[in-house]
This record gives sequence, structure tokens and C-alpha cells, in this order.
Amino acid sequence: MLEQSSTYQRTTRTFADHADAVHAYAVVQVGPDAAPDVVSETFLVAWRRLDVVPEQPLPWLLATARRVAATHRRGWRRHNRLIDRMAGFAATEPQAMDPAELDGDLWRAMDRLSARERDALLLVTWFDLTNTEAAHVQGCTANAFTVRLHRARRHLRALLDQDDHHQTRHDPASTAAPPKEDPK
Repeated sequence: MLEQSSTYQRTTRTFADHADAVHAYAVVQVGPDAAPDVVSETFLVAWRRLDVVPEQPLPWLLATARRVAATHRRGWRRHNRLIDRMAGFAATEPQAMDPAELDGDLWRAMDRLSARERDALLLVTWFDLTNTEAAHVQGCTANAFTVRLHRARRHLRALLDQDDHHQTRHDPASTAAPPKEDPK
């Protein structure tokens, strides 16, 4: 009885402490409509495998949520292919992130990153994970994650710079001649 009470308390505490972060991560992965399903399944896995959940469970929970979300997306794609075959309509993929949450230029640049690059950036910026914790979430070594993060940052910067260059080139104010200096 005491062991069951301890298990219940640990499960309840883990959920209370980390449900919001897991939900936010799930929204990024599968969108706001499917996020509650990913959260529920993530904590179900945690409850079933409580013996392997570490004392600092957030990286483990996010890694589990990543796998659950991937399974969800595969199911979504299979469902869409079936709908396509049956109805002949083009399938639409769920958005990974809500554009209203990001600045327009940043959103456009983030949207052009690969899912892995976007995930790497979000894990360290939005979820404040260390490279080691984020590597655990992505299922790679800390060194591999550090390289991924560096490349993702470099790619994001290039996309933002490209957008700035494009805007400057098409902005009439930027092509106007500079004011002439007053000779004195």
C-alpha cells in the first residue's frame, strides 16, 4: 500500500511539474489540436515506465513526447493518404507550429528550416534545455546535437539575412540616393 501511494505521488508530482512544458512541446510538434493526445500518451508511458523515469524527468518526457508525436504524424499521414485515395483530394499536413506565436519574419524563416533544425532551436530556446538534455530528446549524442544546433542557427541566420536582403532590394526607400552633403 505504501509503495502504491509513493508511485501515485511521484506520478502526480511529475505531471504537475512538467505537463505544461510537455504540452508546449507537443503543440510545436503536432499543432494545438493534437497536442492533448500526445501529452496524455506521454504521461501514460511515464506512468507505465515509472521505474526508468529519471529524477530530472523533463528531458525524458520530451524525448517520449517526440516519439509519440512522430507516431501521431505517421498515423496522420497514413490517414491523409487513405483519404486522398478515396476522395481524390490533396492531403494537408498539420502545421508543426502556430504562426501567431512568432514574429512574421522569424516564422517564415523557422518554417523553412527542416523539422530537425527547428526542433533543435526550440529545445534550447523555448524549453531552456542544455545541449546534453536536448540531445537526449533528439536521440543523439551531445556532440552531434551541438553540431546540429550550430548548423540550425547558421541556417536560420542565413534565411533571416536573405529575407532582409530581399526586403531592402525591393524597398523604394532603400534605393533612393543618399542625401547630398551641404558644402560649407
